[in-house]
Amino acid sequence: MSVETLENRKKPGMVKDKIDPTKWAWWAIILVFAGIAISYALIFNPVYNETFTYLVNGVPVTLRITVIAYLIATVIGLLVGLARVSKNVFIFNAATLYVEMIRGIPMIVLILYFAYAFIPIVVDGIHSLGAWGISLAPSNGFFTGLVGFSIRIIPPELRAILALAIGYGAFEAEVFRAGIQSIGKGQMEAAKSLGMTYLQSMRYVILPQAIRRVLPPLGNDFIAMLKDSALVTVVAVNELTQLSRLRRASTFQIIQTFNVVAFLYLSMTLILSAGVRWLEKRMKIEE
Repeated sequence: MSVETLENRKKPGMVKDKIDPTKWAWWAIILVFAGIAISYALIFNPVYNETFTYLVNGVPVTLRITVIAYLIATVIGLLVGLARVSKNVFIFNAATLYVEMIRGIPMIVLILYFAYAFIPIVVDGIHSLGAWGISLAPSNGFFTGLVGFSIRIIPPELRAILALAIGYGAFEAEVFRAGIQSIGKGQMEAAKSLGMTYLQSMRYVILPQAIRRVLPPLGNDFIAMLKDSALVTVVAVNELTQLSRLRRASTFQIIQTFNVVAFLYLSMTLILSAGVRWLEKRMKIEE
């Protein structure tokens, strides 16, 4: 009798499954020990403690920029994604032009262009409109207000938020387009057979299914935007990265500053990543 036959004749309870060390979450173990080491330094090392106290003030600004920009980007992405599947030639080409153009520009260049070129152009246009209106109606207060419109009304943080929203809106548009096109054509035909219009079919039949499918990639893009929010430091917004630059320049504590800022970013992204994984599992269970 062969050894293999004897193995097969053993009862399942008599043989214990071997633990495979290669399946262990070594990355999580390493992160836990690194987190413990940084936490110890933050509590007992005065330099790390002072650095953390200073940099943590940038966390609310970073989260505010990320959340507001992401909400705007999601709305833009949904509208442009619908336009990308439209049969109207003008709407389709306008949406495609926006997506291809924005996706081809690096985010940092887009932020700089929007903050220091696009916004001033818009303000100059407002001034020109006001001057033209005053030439027609000199006593009109509305046109006088347009001439007096100052670019200082638009703070750097708002410019950064709009730039991130427009930049990520192009990526979200492709996510929504893929989600909509993943729904079978029979769903639209069935909705139309019930007497629904195109808009009603999209609203009540297609979009609920598509949004359910694109929630995980949307969550991943939210994490990506959180990290890309560090790029707004180029327009002097006092978020986490900008505060780290100021701290490094004033104290010359380079290693401590970078360790703390990396710890804060990593903490936020790990929490959000856990939320995205929970959402994915929840959706699989519901399906």
